[in-house]
Amino acid sequence: MNSVLDSISSKSRVKVSAVDSLSKAELVVVFAADADGTPELIGTTLDRKTAQSAVDALASVGFSGAKDALVRLPKGTAGKTPLAVVGLGSVEDETPTTAMLRHAAGTAARSLSGVERITFDAAGSDALLGQALVEGAVLGAYTFTAHKSAPKKQALAQIEWNAPGVGKKERAAVVDRALDATAGVEMTRDLVNASPLQLYPESFADFAVKAARGTGVKVTVLDDKQLAKDGYGGLTAVGQGSSRGPRLVRLEHSPRGARQTVAFVGKGITFDTGGISLKPGAGMEQMKSDMAGAATVLGTVLSAARLGIPVRVIGYLAIAENMPSGTAGRPGDIITMYGGKTVEVLNTDAEGRLVMADALVAASEDKPDLLIDIATLTGAQLVALGKRTAGVMGDESAVSAVVDAADTADETVWPMPIPEELRATLDSTQADLKNIGQREGGMLIAAAFLREFVGEVDGARIPWAHIDIAGPSFNDGAAYGFVAKEGTGFAVRTLLAFLDELGK
Repeated sequence: MNSVLDSISSKSRVKVSAVDSLSKAELVVVFAADADGTPELIGTTLDRKTAQSAVDALASVGFSGAKDALVRLPKGTAGKTPLAVVGLGSVEDETPTTAMLRHAAGTAARSLSGVERITFDAAGSDALLGQALVEGAVLGAYTFTAHKSAPKKQALAQIEWNAPGVGKKERAAVVDRALDATAGVEMTRDLVNASPLQLYPESFADFAVKAARGTGVKVTVLDDKQLAKDGYGGLTAVGQGSSRGPRLVRLEHSPRGARQTVAFVGKGITFDTGGISLKPGAGMEQMKSDMAGAATVLGTVLSAARLGIPVRVIGYLAIAENMPSGTAGRPGDIITMYGGKTVEVLNTDAEGRLVMADALVAASEDKPDLLIDIATLTGAQLVALGKRTAGVMGDESAVSAVVDAADTADETVWPMPIPEELRATLDSTQADLKNIGQREGGMLIAAAFLREFVGEVDGARIPWAHIDIAGPSFNDGAAYGFVAKEGTGFAVRTLLAFLDELGK
C-alpha cells in the first residue's frame, strides 16, 4: 500500500463532542435567519441581553442572516466569548430545515480559519437537526493534504454541539451516527482526490480489503487473470490497454436476521483517457474522478456496517484503467460480456457501461431484492441536469425509493425516463448491441444499455435504478456549504438513507 492511500482513514479527522454549556467555548457559532432583512438568532442559549447586543452589532455591519453569510464578532461585542454568526436564509416558524442547518454548519466550519475548536449553539435542535448540524460541520471542515510535502495541521480540530435540550444519551447517539455516516463520505472524497499514480485498480482493491478490516464486511477480489478466465469481457476489454490490470471487488455486509438484500454496483475507472477514442487534453486531469461510483459504493457499504443497518448489502466495484496502447481495445471490436451477451464497441470512451455491465450481471447472480448502480457515466448528464443534480433512471419503484432517500439526505437527484425508442439506437448488425447509440439523449441511452444486463429472479427482472453522478461527484468550482472542492462524496448519504428506510 502506498503512503497516500495509507493516509486515508475510516474515521473523521475532526473530533466531535456534545456539550451542555458554552462556559468553556473558544468560539461560539450561532445561527441567524433572515427576517425581512433583519437578523434573527435561531435556537441560541445566549441570554437576552447578549443576544440583542449581537443582533445590534450584526445590523451595524449590514448582516441580514442571508444564506452563506458569516460574520465574526470580537470578544466583548456580545458577551465574554467571541461569536461567529452564520446565515440560514429565510426560515419559517423559527425552525430551520435539515438542509439549511447542514449547509450553514458546513459554511461555518469551512470558513472559520485559524480556529482549533468551535462550539455550535443550537439548543432547539432535535436528533434529526443535530445530525444534520454535525454532518455539515464535519464535512465543511474536510481537507485533503495527502499529496502535500509538508501538509498543514488540520485548522479545525474539534467541533462541539451545544444542545442542552437534547438528552445526553441521545446526543451521544446522534454524534456517533453522524460520524459513521460522514466517514463514508470522507473516504469517498479522499479516494476521488487521490492521484491516479497512486490509485489504480490493484491499489484500489487492496485499499478496499484493508478498509473493511474490523467492520465485519467480507471482501473478495478477482484479478485480471481470473476476470479473463471467468469471461468478464467488459472489464478485460477496457483494462487491456493499461499495464495495470482490472479488478472486480465484491463486498458483503450480512447482518444476522436481515430480511432484505440490496446490491450496489459502482463504476471504478481510476483514470479515463478515452482509450483509442482519446479524449481532448483540456480538463483530462479531472478523469481521476471517474471511479467516484465505486468509491461511493465502498464508502456506503462500510458505513452501513458501522451503523449496523439490518439489511444485507452487497457491493461490486468494477475497477479498470482506460488507457491507449498497443494492447488497447479498438473501435470495431466485438466483445463477449460476462453472462454471454456480445457488444460491438464503437467508442472506447464509452467504457464505463462495459465494466458496469459485467458487474451488473454478477450482482444479479446474488438475486438481490433491489439493484442500484452508481456511476460517473455520461457527459450528457451534465448537459441535461448540470453539476449539482444527479439523474436517476430505471424501474419506477426503485427510482422512487432513491428519490425519497435523496430528499431525506438533502441531496439533489432528478428522475429521468428511458424512452423505449432510444433502445433501438443500440441495435448492432454484428453483435447483440452496440456500446453507444445516437448522440441525443446520451444519458438515457446509457441507462438503456445497462438495463440489458440486469438479471431476473423467478422470471421477473430485478427492480433496478441507475444513478448518473457525472456532475455532482466532482466540484471543479469553489467550495460551498459543506461541499468541498473536487471530490464531494455525493450520494453516500442518499444510499445510507435508502438502506435506513429499507431496514425499518
